Amino acid sequence: MIVIAHLSDVHVDTGPRSAARTRAVMAYLEDVEWDLDAVLVTGDIADHALPEEYERARELLASRHPVLACPGNHDDRAAFREHLLGQPASRAPVDQVYRGAGFTVALCDSSVPGKDEGALEEGTLAWLEGVLAAAPEGEPVLVGFHHPPAVLHIPFVDGIRQFGERALAELAARHPVLTAFVCGHAHTAAVTTFAGRPLLVAPGVVSTTKLPWERRAHDNDLVHLDEPPALAFHVLDDEGRVTTHYRVVAARS
Repeated sequence: MIVIAHLSDVHVDTGPRSAARTRAVMAYLEDVEWDLDAVLVTGDIADHALPEEYERARELLASRHPVLACPGNHDDRAAFREHLLGQPASRAPVDQVYRGAGFTVALCDSSVPGKDEGALEEGTLAWLEGVLAAAPEGEPVLVGFHHPPAVLHIPFVDGIRQFGERALAELAARHPVLTAFVCGHAHTAAVTTFAGRPLLVAPGVVSTTKLPWERRAHDNDLVHLDEPPALAFHVLDDEGRVTTHYRVVAARS
């Protein structure tokens, strides 16, 4: 059994609030006696893409478990590489693969510099095609990114989702080894399907989106700031299924 933790949208800045919420989630994972197979952080690592925010995020996200992160629309590729990953600065997409014991995770960069909506560049799609082609037969593969490529029925989120998704769907059809998609961006736990696979959306750490039917008339606030942070656990079993559990994390004194 493979267990992967999934969190998103930590939006680390220089203030105390985002740091405290991120710290609470990571402390929860550190307290889990099970050695998790991976921890995925699907974007919006920094709130303003500042070097000091990434350096702070690197400290906050440090873990005994393997951690893999991808950029979101609040991130900057060059600063992300240099100050979070410790790599030379580059404007190229930040695409990463992690090959664990019996599984593969491919995190794609869906960010579009200067825009809030997302898309996968041709180079990223070609890279992903290679990762899927090289994946061992019979082993699950999770493909992740920040922006969901499907409508979630939240107008604000749907307006800045991942577009150009047809190419990704066609790629998925060529590779049955692809088990599920994971993403963030919505700041709410959600499950739907895309290209015949589960699309598993992590809740937000920094805030929780108000669903359309939760908002009151003349309510201009799009998010709950008082809801506690949350995360997901994705379980991959020997039968090729993925099961997702969501957990709310209590604040620590």
